[in-house]
Formats: sequence, structure tokens, C-alpha cells
Amino acid sequence: CPPANQERFANGRLATVQFHPCAQVVMTAGQDRSVSLFQVKNFNLSYVDGIRNPKIQSIYLESFPVYKACFSVDGEQVIATGTHHKMFFVYDMMGGSIIPIEKVRGVEERFLRSFELSPDGSFMLLTGTSGYLHLLSMKTKELIGTMKVNGRCTATAFTPDSSKIYSYSKEGEVFIWDVRSRKCLHKFEDEGSLEGKCIAVSKNNQYVACGSASGVVNLYTTDVCLKENHPKPVKAIMNLVTSATCVTFNPTTEILAVASRETDEAVKLV
Repeated sequence: CPPANQERFANGRLATVQFHPCAQVVMTAGQDRSVSLFQVKNFNLSYVDGIRNPKIQSIYLESFPVYKACFSVDGEQVIATGTHHKMFFVYDMMGGSIIPIEKVRGVEERFLRSFELSPDGSFMLLTGTSGYLHLLSMKTKELIGTMKVNGRCTATAFTPDSSKIYSYSKEGEVFIWDVRSRKCLHKFEDEGSLEGKCIAVSKNNQYVACGSASGVVNLYTTDVCLKENHPKPVKAIMNLVTSATCVTFNPTTEILAVASRETDEAVKLV
């Protein structure tokens, strides 16, 4: 397969590569302060056009190296946070306008970097410093409520029905929150974790995967996570030798991808 972004390679490290939820479009964003959209055509040797992947658009955000960019669930917006900024941008794909969100009232953070969008498209969860989690309305980008974990939060994940949030702390603890009340329902320790790095919940809500700085990824069943303080993993995946920085399930919960950005080609499919 040819590079998806061959019509405009980035001048710096890419932070995000994501497919559009409902169109044949792929987005790249990164440290060269740009967000680019490419049409992904079906690869067909009889079609010259099938290997071009033409660029649709590039948006330049001045003095704003992108830390993370993400399509909204309906695919009508792109949310982008920066590496050292307390503001974030919303790109309205329908209207073609770039909307800066300079300040969210009630959110006092030096930087806003990590965030997750709820699967139902209602919420945006910003990960703050000192363990604070800020829940925003996707519609208004206003603060709904704030939660706080002990220590520092390193990763978060919504359940498929958007009713709960799993937050993973640097100290290896996982907190489970009720979205409606913003109350902590349960807390458990990830077995053997010296430092939490990434977390994912499967699309059928059957499994939770926790990746740590040692490279170990623990796989739990969700019912055990909601009941026990020291649950035993169904499986401990030891294939990574550097820090596990990404875990994600495929849509049918048959494959778990685990990866480390700290070394080349450190991607394993389980």
C-alpha cells in the first residue's frame, strides 16, 4: 500500500492518524502545526487513481504543534489540542471554519493535551494535571463537572454505552466513574503495575486492557473490575519490552493491538 499522506508528508513527527468514522478520508496531524485530510481510494492496480490518495485539505494552526487530533463521533468536527497550550481548536468540517476555544470556564489548567470523546458523541473528557478529569459537553464545549483521582491520571477510556469512565493513574490504580453523577463507583489495582500508561475497554464491554511502563498489558473481564480491589488478569501479555503506550480492541473484540512508541515496529496483535 502507498503512504496515505504521500501528497503532503509532514515536516515533523505525526501525533495522530485517524480514519473518518463514515467517509473514505484519513486525517494526519502533528508537530508541524497542521491537520491534513486525504481521500483514501480503494487500492486497485487497474486504476492509476487508486494509488494517489489525493489531499483534500490542510489546516495550519499558527504556533500550535498538535498533541492530539480527533474526529467527532458524527464526523462533522475535528478537535485538536496542542503540546503546550491551555486552549484547543475545533475545526467545523461542514462550515469550513476553525473555532478557537480560548478558555473553558471552571477549568484551571496550564496545559490541555490528552482527551477522549464519548462513543455516543455527548461528552469530551479532558485529562488535567494533579489527577483532575474535566467532563465537557461536546455540544457547547462547556464544563459539566470535574472528577479527581489520587495521584496523576495517565489514561482514560469511556465504556461503549458512555455511562462510565475508566481512569488509570500513574501509580497503577484504575478508578471507575459514573458519568451521570461523576461519583467513583469502584477502584482496583492493576496487578504488578509500577506506572500506568494506557487503557482500553472493548466494544462489547467484556474486557479492560491496562498497559504499563514495564511493557506488560493486563487483560481483565469488566465484571471482575467492578467488584474486586485486586482482580486477577485473564491474560498478561508480555510481548513488549518497552513501555506500552497504546492498547486498542478491534470492533468485534477478537483482536487486541498493543504498541510502544519507544522503539520501531513495536506493534503486536493478540
